[in-house]
Amino acid sequence: MSGNARGRVTELRASPPTLESLLVEVETRLRAAGRGETVGVAIDGMLDVPDLARLVRRCELSPFEAQVVLLGAAMQLQAEVPSLCAAVAGDEAARHPSFAVALQTFADGHWDALLPGSPLRRLELLELGEGAVLTARPLHLAERVLHALLGQQELDPRVARRVHRLERPTECPPRHRALLAELEDSRLVHLQVARAGEAMAWGAELAALRGRSAFVLSPQDVPVDAGERDLLLRLWNREARLAEVTLVVDLDDRTEAAQLRATMDLLDRCEGPAIAASIDPLPGARGGWRRAMLPDLAFEERRALWEGGLGPDDAALLDDLAARFELDATQIASVARSHPPERAWEASRALARPRLDDLAQRIDPPDDVRSRLVLPPAQTRMLGALLAQVRHKATVQHRWGLARRGRRGLGTSAVFSGPSGTGKTLAAEVIAAELGLDLYRIDLSNVVSKYIGETEKNLRQVFDAAEAGGAVLLFDEADALFGKRTDVKDAKDRHANVEVAYLLQRMETYGGLAILTTNFRKALDDAFLRRLQFIVEFPFPDADQRSQIWARAFPDGVPTRGLDLNRLGQLSVPGGNIASIARNAAYLAADHGTPVTMSVVLEAARLEAEKLGRGLTPAELRGWPR
Repeated sequence: MSGNARGRVTELRASPPTLESLLVEVETRLRAAGRGETVGVAIDGMLDVPDLARLVRRCELSPFEAQVVLLGAAMQLQAEVPSLCAAVAGDEAARHPSFAVALQTFADGHWDALLPGSPLRRLELLELGEGAVLTARPLHLAERVLHALLGQQELDPRVARRVHRLERPTECPPRHRALLAELEDSRLVHLQVARAGEAMAWGAELAALRGRSAFVLSPQDVPVDAGERDLLLRLWNREARLAEVTLVVDLDDRTEAAQLRATMDLLDRCEGPAIAASIDPLPGARGGWRRAMLPDLAFEERRALWEGGLGPDDAALLDDLAARFELDATQIASVARSHPPERAWEASRALARPRLDDLAQRIDPPDDVRSRLVLPPAQTRMLGALLAQVRHKATVQHRWGLARRGRRGLGTSAVFSGPSGTGKTLAAEVIAAELGLDLYRIDLSNVVSKYIGETEKNLRQVFDAAEAGGAVLLFDEADALFGKRTDVKDAKDRHANVEVAYLLQRMETYGGLAILTTNFRKALDDAFLRRLQFIVEFPFPDADQRSQIWARAFPDGVPTRGLDLNRLGQLSVPGGNIASIARNAAYLAADHGTPVTMSVVLEAARLEAEKLGRGLTPAELRGWPR
């Protein structure tokens, strides 16, 4: 029969049959074919069985192809079908459906149903077994298709292990809903976002507007091997027909070039709807994509979502949550649904940690951190002003309207400069503890890359990940980047200045607090320092301040005896070295079986001095017990 015999199933019945009755009809026709009889019409009523009709319609099957599917289902569910197939084939060993058996059994047979590009094979509805003769090779109905005919819509395990379902946001702000409504009929959609990870909620919302479920696929789970990728594509295209699903892919900065090419190849060939989200334009995308710039949730939109989830009772908490944590609608709904208002702050912090934990070191301040920081009055006042600026962000920027002038200048940035051990990191720990925020330390010497463009990429990953949780970012070794600023003599110098400018620009627009630390303030360009809100110089502590630090050096549980704080303050070392001496003294005392005494501290101080490559001076030891 020619390929021109393809038609569409159009039969309707007044009294709908069942799948079971159709399978009985398949058996009847197999018996007839085994006797050499022919049937001139297709099986009646196939479109009256809802699950079969859905399969026929969505996969665009001809009447003959629909009957082949029924033959495969009958093989799985009807006990007599193997022997009936053998009778039709005239070979007792051929106890399986084949294309030859189908041609002899059903009307309207056409050869192109067997082609690789036909729906039966392109969508992996049937699997073709081994054999020398093409038409005699076994036909196996895919288990996933059999389940669909029986009303079950679980994803094929080979697909399910690579994707996970996205939940639709419980709330969608009006301007986002209006934007997504314009994209409702587009098969391939690119959502360009300001920060990685933002578009997942809106991908789920767009899929829901189409009446589909959304499943997210990580680029890392897309096979680079072309054969494996083709199989995944066929399986996914089948799911898109059977289960009304939409594929969502987040192309973040961590996607390697090979994975990115493989992902774009898969997306471009998707037969069902697909959504790609990225910060940058889609690389190497073919035609057919519609792009939309997805705006961030505004403060008012986040606040409305928080109020919808937690209720209106605590206005100050709602303001602070909306101002501090730049979460999307799905994340806000998840926190509000799972936690009471008093735990929403901690839950929001925890929600942002996984992404940032991969990029930076989280520092958990000890419980007594506030009591351990000793600074002169001027520096204490400066830190107090810094705290006030971060703490009252919701009031000044959003209630009083400063944020309406744009994001630039809304971030809080500071430089902590001073010799090693003078309390720069400790001050950052105190600030994070006071604000109830996470503190992450980023070593700029590790972030700076020799490859052009990599430093900005690394910094963008850090800031994007931190935005959601409003974390305090502590950039150590700022000299590693700022020290690169030079007179522009070549492309390398120009790029070094671009890296510095990018970091400062992100610090100015970052919604949280970003702190740079340096041991050498003079290494930083004054033009850059003027763009930061706070410059705090941490001086080498004088004798009185060192005595205060010693007074806090030992926890209450450490046994001490006869410690002279004035004599301890004579040791000319900053707070970081005092902590090291105190720690070593505690271990020495435990080893000696005695409390920590002046002589034990002296032993530990000599070890610290040797580590620093110097000895203790007479002035430091004046009045110490011998």
